[in-house]
Amino acid sequence: MTDVALIGFLQYLDLIGVLFNAIVGAVIARNARLDPLGLGVLAMMSGLGGGLIRDTILQAGPPLALIDWRYFTTAIAGAFIVTLVHIEGRWWERIYIPIDALAVGCWAAAGAAKTIGLGHGWLPAILMGTITAVGGSFVRDMVLRQIPSILGGNTLYATWAMVAAAITVVGARLGYTAAGSVVATLVGAGLVLLSRYKHWALPQGDDAVTVGHAVQRMLARRSARADAHEVKRKAKD
Repeated sequence: MTDVALIGFLQYLDLIGVLFNAIVGAVIARNARLDPLGLGVLAMMSGLGGGLIRDTILQAGPPLALIDWRYFTTAIAGAFIVTLVHIEGRWWERIYIPIDALAVGCWAAAGAAKTIGLGHGWLPAILMGTITAVGGSFVRDMVLRQIPSILGGNTLYATWAMVAAAITVVGARLGYTAAGSVVATLVGAGLVLLSRYKHWALPQGDDAVTVGHAVQRMLARRSARADAHEVKRKAKD
């Protein structure tokens, strides 16, 4: 794949993430009873926030969302879709889940691929891929004065974004950036869906203490069994 074709593919992948996240942000804004202006602002924050943070950190020129009209237009289109179509009910729940999952995979892959393309190493690529995937939702939740969902109680968005970014890095190292990005998108989305249906989540504050106590009890039982075994051995001797 030529460099021009690769850049076009990555931008297309990036724009898919913008649209999906803008739709999700607009739906959340409507549910929060914001006016049309607030809906548009939240849609843009949700759709463009991760990419803006990524490009600002990478310092490879102005953020792409500010110099490419397609990004702003795509985010506004997502807001208009929510404005024109009454999105709610069972059918929205059915399509929201895969859209949300696909957005995580898309942006994690796009962010990691762009970072690798700028000559950075694997660790910055994974970090930027994760920020691209969850940065918009982080900003959106902060604007709504909520604890960002990625900080606890979610379906491992950030965790699977890191996995998707890592797959993109491996693909790029092997010379298959485009194929690796596609695989990363599908794997990231699939893991998010699986986590949602299996109710997987990282331990929260109180749960972490419980896990620590469980580990201590397990070690104590092992030590007790070892002591009992040693007593029996000495008794036989």
